[in-house]
Amino acid sequence: MKKKLSFKQWAGAILVLLLFILLTLFLYGYFHEDSRFEKFAMQFFVNELSSNPINLHYTLTDPSVYGIDESSMTLPIYHAGQALENWDSIQETLSRLKKFHPERLSSSNQYTYILFTTYLENRKACAAYPYYEEPLSPVSGIQSELPVLLADYRLASTTDIQNYLSILSQIPSYLEGVLLYEREKIEYDLFMPDTAVDKVIEQCELLMNKDELEAGSHFLEITFAERLSKLVEQNTITAEQSRSYQEENKRLLTTVVAPAYDKMADELTLLKGSGCNDQGLCYHIDGRDYYQAYLRQTTGSYRTVPEIKSLLAKDFEQNYAALVALLRQYPALADSLSAEASPFPALTPEDMLSLLQTMISQDYPAIPADADQTPQCSVKYVDECLAPYSAPAFYLTPPLDNMRENTIYINRLDTAEGLSLFTTLAHEGYPGHLYQTIYSGHYLQASGASPLRRTLYYGGYIEGWAMYVELNSYDYACRLTKDARPETEALYQAGRLNRQIQLCLYSLLDIIIHYEGASFERVYQILSAFGFTQEESVRSIYEYIIAQPCNYLKYYLGYLEIEALKTQAETAWGDNFSLYRFHTFLLNNGPADYRTLGRLLKASRWSIPAA
Repeated sequence: MKKKLSFKQWAGAILVLLLFILLTLFLYGYFHEDSRFEKFAMQFFVNELSSNPINLHYTLTDPSVYGIDESSMTLPIYHAGQALENWDSIQETLSRLKKFHPERLSSSNQYTYILFTTYLENRKACAAYPYYEEPLSPVSGIQSELPVLLADYRLASTTDIQNYLSILSQIPSYLEGVLLYEREKIEYDLFMPDTAVDKVIEQCELLMNKDELEAGSHFLEITFAERLSKLVEQNTITAEQSRSYQEENKRLLTTVVAPAYDKMADELTLLKGSGCNDQGLCYHIDGRDYYQAYLRQTTGSYRTVPEIKSLLAKDFEQNYAALVALLRQYPALADSLSAEASPFPALTPEDMLSLLQTMISQDYPAIPADADQTPQCSVKYVDECLAPYSAPAFYLTPPLDNMRENTIYINRLDTAEGLSLFTTLAHEGYPGHLYQTIYSGHYLQASGASPLRRTLYYGGYIEGWAMYVELNSYDYACRLTKDARPETEALYQAGRLNRQIQLCLYSLLDIIIHYEGASFERVYQILSAFGFTQEESVRSIYEYIIAQPCNYLKYYLGYLEIEALKTQAETAWGDNFSLYRFHTFLLNNGPADYRTLGRLLKASRWSIPAA
């Protein structure tokens, strides 16, 4: 005879069952939220990469892993009114993102959620001013950036070659879309000033030089042939195929790309005179509001503009006083600082990178060992044609799925040998962009973070880090020369202070010009007080800042924010503070905005244990 359960036993069984159901629902919701979020983040990652075949090619070597067919992609062609649609598109993505419950996500996904939200909110703030962007900036516009990207477009297969040639054929439509946007800017009184138009027209003419194309000496012909020759050596293509591809490349450059650049120059000539403002952004309607939004997006700093100006002014005063004191102690330094090159050991760029890689080991975490992914770096020089329009140096980031091959370009026009080259390679190589990119890529992959983390661009962190390590590299330079030439220590110290003063001054000018409305005459008055008396040089600085707002701030304010974080870490960690620990914290949690990094330090979340 079966024994019946008592009321208490039934109640207990029901309670256990209810607890089991609740636990199951909780665990399902917890893990299901992670799954949903990861799927959402991945879709955004894929959509972003799929929007531009050139960006995709630089980001992934095998897009098929993410379900992307690279051969079917085309360059993004701007359509009428598209700029007005961007805000709605970003808002829709942000609304979908905020439907997730971050408290139900894993710690890794919570952090991705925070960064993703910040990234979208800053983009949305700038998208509210749709025609302030300048794709044809004479400093870093499409017209000069596109040839550089094409010259280093990775060719590893016949499919890559065919995709590259297809991109060349699409350039006329792509540039026509850019011109359509420029014509729409005129309707909102936001077209560029005539000085910028003249520079862009000049760039169009020089970058697609007809004589060089006819002679076969154009850099896009030479670099294409060099890449094909490697494929011939590898038996990927035959010599006959190489000749055929080179003929097609020449045909497209001379009959498609060059005419497209000519047409753009002609169109800009006709549009010249349509600009209504050749001064700072604050002279445009809502220009001051846009500047604040763009400053935050560009630098990742959440300080107000007056706070930033005060921070810069304090830094300028301290460094200027330190330099004056140093020059009083060592009067001969003044002449040495004005010399084109500082005394420095005769080293090749490769030797410098190798030395830097060794010297940073005490204060920076090692890149995780991986025999198949040991980073290699090629140092190349910017083509003479591109030199006037290129940065002093730049690093081309490798694909996310193959970080072995890295390239640093040096612009001989702006980068001297010796100390200048050494600090530049610290900025671009170790422990700068190359090191930060490779370390971050390995760390995020090993930690299982969403691939989205590696594509959210925080320029103030990226360039702030590079500026921070560049300035610190003056100490490494002292180590190299202190035994043989002890007098260089004071010289290198003065060189660092001089560099900081200049960048800080230009950053202050950015605010004074774009937020406060300083005229050229006012800028000349300020700079002449510091020895910049040549009107042509001051005009060049003024027009650069007009054309590229927040650029100096991206570097120097980024650096100051890192220094502020270091001070915060010293206070929070006390005796457990070390540069190694601080750098590891920054690298593991970046790229990010500085508000988020500051909160992490304060809350001690996601931070690493003491070394």
